[in-house]
Parts: sequence; C-alpha cells; structure tokens
Amino acid sequence: MSVTPPYLQVTWTDEVSGRRGYLVVDRLGRGGVASGGLRMREGVSLAEVGDLARGMSLKEAVAYRPGGRYVPVGGAKGGIDCSPHDPQAQALLTRYLAAMRPYLREVWATGEDLGLRQDQIEVAARAVGLRTTIDAVLPLLDDADHALAVFDQACEVVDEGIDLDELVGGCGVAEAGLATLERAGIAARGATAVIQGFGSIGGATARFLARAGVRVIAVADAVGVVANDAGLDVEKLLAGRNEFGQVDRAKLGSDDVCAPGESWLDYDCDLLIPAAISYCIDDLAAQRVRARFVIEGANVPITGSAEVLLASRGVVVIPDFVANSSTNSWWWWTLFGDVAPEQEAAYALIRSVMRDLVTRVLDRTSEDCSPRDAATQIAAENLIAIRERLAQ
Repeated sequence: MSVTPPYLQVTWTDEVSGRRGYLVVDRLGRGGVASGGLRMREGVSLAEVGDLARGMSLKEAVAYRPGGRYVPVGGAKGGIDCSPHDPQAQALLTRYLAAMRPYLREVWATGEDLGLRQDQIEVAARAVGLRTTIDAVLPLLDDADHALAVFDQACEVVDEGIDLDELVGGCGVAEAGLATLERAGIAARGATAVIQGFGSIGGATARFLARAGVRVIAVADAVGVVANDAGLDVEKLLAGRNEFGQVDRAKLGSDDVCAPGESWLDYDCDLLIPAAISYCIDDLAAQRVRARFVIEGANVPITGSAEVLLASRGVVVIPDFVANSSTNSWWWWTLFGDVAPEQEAAYALIRSVMRDLVTRVLDRTSEDCSPRDAATQIAAENLIAIRERLAQ
C-alpha cells in the first residue's frame, strides 16, 4: 500500500483548558466509513495520530476474510493531549466528542485505546447525543438493534474474572507469538516472554501465553518491572492489578523481584512484547533488545530506524497491524454475525485467523522482504479483493 496523504485531518483546541485533540482519517472504506480507537495521553501529537491512522488502514485490510460477512472499512484514529489521570479528563473527553460529533455520526467509528476505557467513551458519547461510539457503521448492518444486542451479550461474557472484550486482543497477540515460535521450531512449553504493559492487551497476552506453557519471566508497568526467572504467576498478577494495569507489589510471590522500569529490554527471552506505549523502542533501545522475536502488542511501539537495526541483528518483528488486530476484528465479526457471542467461539476464530495470517507473513519474509513489508503486500492484495467484491 502506497503512502498517500490522509483523507482528513482535524486539530481541535478545547476552549476551556486550551488542550488539543486530533482526528486523522487515513482512508475511507466500505460505506465511506473508517474505524480506529481514541487515545488520551499527555503529549500526543497530530503526527502520532496520523501514524496510528495509517496503521488502522493496514489493520482493517490485512485481516480481511473473503468468506466473512464483515467487509473492512477504512482506518482512522483520534487523540487527546491530556493525562487520563487528570481530574478533568472525563469532561475534556466529553467536549472533544461534542466537537467531533459530525464525524462520529457519518465517518468515524471509534473505541477505547491507550488511556481510555470503552465505558468512559460510551458515557461521553451518550452525553453528546450519540447512540454509540460506532454510529457511523450502524447503517451498514442489516439489523442494527439486533447486532448491538448481540455485541452487548458478548461484552457481558467473563472468563475467569476478566471481560471477554478485554481478552480478545491479547488472545491474538499471544497467538501471533505462538505461531512465530512454532515456525522457528521452538516449543511453547519452556519458551520465555517479557511483556511491557499489563493493561488489557499486555495482561491478556500474558494470560494466553502462560496457558500455552510459555514462561512469562518479566512484566513492566508504569511503576517498574516485576520479574521471576522461573515464571511469574500471571493469574495472581492479574487479580492484583488496578484499573491502570499496575501490579500490586504487596501481593507478589516470595521469589518475584522488582526492577527499574527501563530494564524490561535487558532480559534474554524468546518473545519480547511491547504492549503499552508508542515509540518505546528507538535506536538506542533496539541495541539493548535480547529477544529473538518482537511481537508488537502496542500500536507503533518501534520506530522505523529501530526496526531496521533489529533486523540487522536477526531479530524478527511481527508488526502491530498484524499482531494486535484481533480486538478490532472481533468487534466487527461479532456485530456482523461472523462469530457467536461466546468466549470459545471468539478464541477459536482469532487463533485460526492469526495463525494463518502470521504464517503467510513469514512465508513471504526474506532477506529482501521484512515481515512488515510482507504484511503490507497482503493488505494491498486484500484491498484489491475488497474493491472487486464491493463492485459486484
């Protein structure tokens, strides 16, 4: 897919606080609609939101299933320059959505991203007169009321204390890692993983890797790193984390150790999974990576030049728009009736699609074609198939 200017860029200045918010619609897809989450982070910029929007276009296209009812839309992203811990964050979110309401009604379907939870966004959306955060997609559904009811049913499913909608993304990231290990001839049982971020993506990834037998030897949150060479008790950590994905240090095991936050890069491991913030691995950080494979759980966690450096060292990177595509895909699969609102059905489809996609990406990977290049080629081919399908 060639890099072209985005379809739409919006910069908004809040009249109350002076803080800025952004919307970038990279491209439109089926029905003249684009999909992509909304993040809230101190320092978020238009450039960052633009990078994320381009990633969403790729994420939509690369996950296309020719036999599925869901036909991908385009890619977009929103961002608000504010700490989610700010006491005025919810009020700012509501004013942002009020300003973006015309786009949310017609063009942009959104959901939670870094710093925001889906329930927060839904509350703000209703406050400004929107039915949902995906109003723009509702006209594409045969029966919107039924589809939303089914989706609500799926969101009420709980797997060992965690809502299904918080698990599907990590299920996909974990499966991307497991498929990569299998392709390299490395058994999951006995393999090791380090995860940066322990929110919905990082925490769920840790759960599914541990269930597959992978030893999660270190987890980094906003406070620092928790590590255990023998493997952390992931379920215990999940039970003790707070709403911001921070682990309760008072509930660590006797053999668990604490380390500085930046040390997450310094562990020998098979899988390194950045699942928190963007641009956390730059050129300097890339030189410290001691993993065989990096599975991008976060959006744009590695800079372009750092990815080149990692490749020169033989480190394979599975790109974000492949590895972390399952949350986005599951939303649409559920709404459009491609998967039942049940956990095992969701996990089975995610695992099947992710394993097939990662295998195809690695099949194309060579000295002259990185996994990112290979995945981008697949996305471009899928866009051609999507256009042909819509033209019929």
